[in-house]
Amino acid sequence: MKKQLKSFGCAIKGFFGAVCSEGHLRFHLVAAVYVLVFSSFYNFTAAQWAVLIILIALVIAAELVNTAIEDTCDAVTTEQNEHIRRAKDMAAGAVLVLSIAAAAIAVIFFWNLEVIKNIFVYFSQNTPMLILLIISAVVSVLFIAISPAKIIKKFKKD
Repeated sequence: MKKQLKSFGCAIKGFFGAVCSEGHLRFHLVAAVYVLVFSSFYNFTAAQWAVLIILIALVIAAELVNTAIEDTCDAVTTEQNEHIRRAKDMAAGAVLVLSIAAAAIAVIFFWNLEVIKNIFVYFSQNTPMLILLIISAVVSVLFIAISPAKIIKKFKKD
């Protein structure tokens, strides 16, 4: 049991390390949060919820695998190497393919003009929620653009 707990701790450390270093992963996490928030406006079936959750998990997992491949390649050599470049490009391509598929499914699930109109009406009539949405958007952009590791490092220096 001790070994499993240690492995779990390593997995959590790896996940948060990737969040701190990888802007693309932070983008996917923010997108996942907004997908889940806006999903609450829809009457999705259990199967649709399952598809959304699986797609979110797959995109995030693919991004983590891509990062692991890139880090491993960088550990092998920092010199230009055609095989390493191809491996990195293919790993990134896998994330791209999965992300495009997820976006296409999102369009299929979310493209309901009546619900979209209701979302706009909800936020236009609920000023506190509109302000919260705007603040969350600003925080999200900052979270994607600025590595949390840099922020933590800055606070440790001060």
